[in-house]
Amino acid sequence: MRTVSNEIESIKDPGPAPHVLRAADVNPRSEKRAEQQVAILFALSGVGSLLLIYSYVFIANDVFIFIPVMGNQHAQQLGLGIGMAMSLFFLGMAAIHWAKTLMSETEVVNHRHEFRSSDEDREDFIKTVKEGVAGVQLGRRKLIKRSMAASIGLFALPPVLLLRDLGPLPKKQLETTNWKSGTRLVTDPGDRPILASDLEVGSVVQVLPAIAESGEKGEHPERLLSDIAKDPVLLIRLRPEDFNLTPEKLAMTHEGIIAFSKICSHMGCAVALYEQTTKHLLCPCHQSTFDVTRGAKVIFGPAARPLPQLDITIDAEGYLIARAPFSESVGPSYWERNSQ
Repeated sequence: MRTVSNEIESIKDPGPAPHVLRAADVNPRSEKRAEQQVAILFALSGVGSLLLIYSYVFIANDVFIFIPVMGNQHAQQLGLGIGMAMSLFFLGMAAIHWAKTLMSETEVVNHRHEFRSSDEDREDFIKTVKEGVAGVQLGRRKLIKRSMAASIGLFALPPVLLLRDLGPLPKKQLETTNWKSGTRLVTDPGDRPILASDLEVGSVVQVLPAIAESGEKGEHPERLLSDIAKDPVLLIRLRPEDFNLTPEKLAMTHEGIIAFSKICSHMGCAVALYEQTTKHLLCPCHQSTFDVTRGAKVIFGPAARPLPQLDITIDAEGYLIARAPFSESVGPSYWERNSQ
């Protein structure tokens, strides 16, 4: 009667499967054909990158084309999508086809050690890396090398081109706001002018600059998102004796009403929290804290400078207006080397 151990011993280890050579390994014509196929795939990737650039630069964003299966399509967006898809797809396909048909298939085992490897192991590693580089065969595959360089170079151009959609540098964008001399302060939302008597001691109101009426019916144009992002101001009313301001800063207030930009001077978040007891403004993003009684001076957190103060007064009808625009840029100050 045979035992289990005898049966196990009778099983022979088949060993590793024999290595099967590829057609490109033994047939020069197959090797040449594979190289040409890789080059074609790289070239198609370059065509996709060029299509993306062409669609972005030369096709107007209001042009539509009719495709029977898809209907009326935006030509520029369709070109951008097809170009990007071609560029990525064929670039990946070229790399895969190159690896599967032409790169060396020799298996290399590099044993990892906990501490510093010996000099012999280091020399073996360098030798293995050099063999791997040689296996890629860039030195003798000039057609692949050139087509790959061209496709990767073209692939890198669209992101650089699209960067211009990010708009101007922050400092240039935030140097000016829509606050001008004589601009009324209006509620947000509502666009309602504010009388000084509307604010009680301890009250806080978010305001925006009034938009000048336009058109025959006196319709208000819509606010731009860029304006909404940099124009908000916080109105806070304290008792005049609560202030600890320089004469210049005190002259920018009106009967205990003081106005600060709502955009944090650290990273541009909205300073949305007011502690009435301590008279502190708090930015919820990184906890920068500003003392209202001292002209929004930074008393805690990463902000580098006080919130810009808006010079305010009242007009002939008693409505709050800006006496002058902001004297400094609103928003984050990380691009300014001389922030105090």
